Amino acid sequence: MSFLMSPDLLYRDGGFLPGGQLYVDDAGRVLAAGFGDALRLGRKALMPGFINVHSHSFQRLIRGRAESRTVSGRDFWSWRGTMYHAAARLTAEDIYDVARMAFLEMVKAGTTTVGEFHYLHTAPKGGPYEDANELSHRVIAAAQSVGIRIVLLRAAYLRSGFEVATDPGQTRFFETAEAFVKNTEALLSTYAGVDGVTVGIAPHSIRAVPLPELREIVAWGRKHRLPIHMHVAEQLAENAACVREYGMTPIALLAEHGLLGEDFTAVHAIHITDAEIAALARQGATICSCPTTERNLGDGILAADKIMRAGIPVALGSDSQAQIDPLEDARQLDLHLRLEQQERAVLDGIGGEAMARRLFDCATKNGARSLSIDAGDLTEGKHADFVTVDLDDLSIAGNAAEGLLAAVVFGMNRTAVRDVAVGGRYILREGRHELEEEIVARYRAVHARVWGSA
Repeated sequence: MSFLMSPDLLYRDGGFLPGGQLYVDDAGRVLAAGFGDALRLGRKALMPGFINVHSHSFQRLIRGRAESRTVSGRDFWSWRGTMYHAAARLTAEDIYDVARMAFLEMVKAGTTTVGEFHYLHTAPKGGPYEDANELSHRVIAAAQSVGIRIVLLRAAYLRSGFEVATDPGQTRFFETAEAFVKNTEALLSTYAGVDGVTVGIAPHSIRAVPLPELREIVAWGRKHRLPIHMHVAEQLAENAACVREYGMTPIALLAEHGLLGEDFTAVHAIHITDAEIAALARQGATICSCPTTERNLGDGILAADKIMRAGIPVALGSDSQAQIDPLEDARQLDLHLRLEQQERAVLDGIGGEAMARRLFDCATKNGARSLSIDAGDLTEGKHADFVTVDLDDLSIAGNAAEGLLAAVVFGMNRTAVRDVAVGGRYILREGRHELEEEIVARYRAVHARVWGSA
């Protein structure tokens, strides 16, 4: 049934406008116009839902467990040991429960779509499930239970690295290239036409997918017009290994072999040169930055100023779930540069655009582009995926329409999020999800089994 909504303020075209109405049709898409009595949303602003482009939901389980050099060492590479510990101990049902917890937290932060970069494929000891997509199904079911839209980015993981012994901690990740294509085809068939679920591909990284197989996988993905995501240049050691194997860095290698394109999202892309930025821009690729994870892992700082001046869209992801707060990720794109350059508002005015709008687009429109979904803004024909925020929340109270966007981007807390809808259907009302108590209780039970404490 179509309906109209009338908030105090409605986000449109880069700002909040008083007196606007949102029209939603029977299919859960935005209409240009509507009729009938509007649902009045007093003291609320309504805006597009946030889009989380890069998530490893099972890593929600390790939040706080790796914040010690004694436990997890001093860098990204040793941190992986804690992650492997958790991955090896999760049953299929556990993966469902942990994913629901991660997705619930995303929804409560205003996220309406998640791109799940999924690379847990086999049973804990590496044996196949009867259905090779068992764990993909569990993660998708978790998203459906919570109500969040999901793009399952099925990951290809073929080896531990160049001239590196097979790491037993990665046992659950491995498939052959042939198995990857076969199993992803089956996943595409299963979810064809299923509302709220789409599929993309994610060759994990240069270290995990050798070039010949990478070229085959990308060509297959393009044949099916799928979004293609890949970890690229997150760590200097990753770049160095690529140079040893191929004589060039990851971005240079991808460009050389025609693997970049408008369907390609480079996740992280921190350690890249000006020439590589130009190559990404020429090919129309997107970069997904994950600032809260990148600072947690000590990855480095994205050159967002150079990247944005080159016209490359930047999307955002929660990655390891060290924090789940899309606006924190958005604001850190600029705040990290302030620390590095000892200046303020580094990203303001690029291309003549106000910084708050640019960063808001990173959390919304650019994510939709990366995941190839009809969302990210509330224009006609798009999915009616929206969030309402409390204008009297302590973090943004006192702001009128003109100043609200900057207050939201740079200061809003998750407590301001009141309602979340996906396809016009409410999944969060007044800050509460109907399954919240059950989801948290089941997550606590998994946490206790894996870590030995409640």
